[in-house]
Amino acid sequence: MRTVTRTANTSGERTAAADRRRAVVQSLAPLVVDALLPMAAYYALREGFGMSTFAALAWSSVLPALRTVWSIVKDRRLNGLAALILTVNVLGLLLTTVTGDVRLMLAKESAGSGVVGIVVLASVLAGRPLMTAGLRPWVTRGDAAKNAAWDRLVAGTARFRRAELTFSAVWGASLLAESVVRVVGAYTLPADTMVWLGSVIMGVAVVAAIVVSGGMAVDPMEKMVAAEAAGEPSA
Repeated sequence: MRTVTRTANTSGERTAAADRRRAVVQSLAPLVVDALLPMAAYYALREGFGMSTFAALAWSSVLPALRTVWSIVKDRRLNGLAALILTVNVLGLLLTTVTGDVRLMLAKESAGSGVVGIVVLASVLAGRPLMTAGLRPWVTRGDAAKNAAWDRLVAGTARFRRAELTFSAVWGASLLAESVVRVVGAYTLPADTMVWLGSVIMGVAVVAAIVVSGGMAVDPMEKMVAAEAAGEPSA
C-alpha cells in the first residue's frame, strides 16, 4: 500500500512540475514573439534585404499584431486585454505608416505597452482586473475543482481578491514604467540602438513583473486555491 501511495505521490509531483514548466513556457512565449522575433526580423530585413530603417521596423512590428490575432482565433473568444493590445498595435502601425517617422515607429511600440499598463491599472481601480484572464489558467491549470475553488474564493475571500488585484497592479505598473523608459530612449538614442535595447528593457520589465507578482500574488493564490479545492481552510 505504501509503495502504491508513494508512486501516486511521485506521479502527482511530476505532473505538477510538468504543468508548471508548461505554464512558464506559455507565459514567456509572448516575450519571444513580441520582442525577440521582431528584433531579429528587423536586423534581417535591414541588413540582409537592404530595407530602410522605417520599412524594417514596420514589417517587423506586424509579428506582435499577428500573434494577438492568432490567440483570438485559437481561443475563439475576444477578451478585453487581447482586444486592447490588437487595437493599439493596429492604430500605432497605421499612424506611423502615414507619418513615416522612424522615432515615432519606435515610440509606438513602447507607447502601446504604456496604454495597456494604464488601462490595466484603471481596471484595478474599477475592481475588474484585466490580467485575471491570463492569471486564472495559470493558477487553476484547467482543473474543474480548482476552477470552482477560484469562483468561491473570488466571491467570499477578501485576501484572495486583494491578491488578484495586486497581480494586475504589478503588471500595469511594470508596463507603464517600461513604456516611459522606452519612449525616452526612442527620442534620445539612435534607432539601431533602441531596437535591441528596447527588447532588453521589455525583458527586464517582464521578468521583474513575473518575480514580484509571483511572490505577492500568484504563490499565495495557488495555495489558497489548492486548499479550497481540497476542502481545507484557506487562511
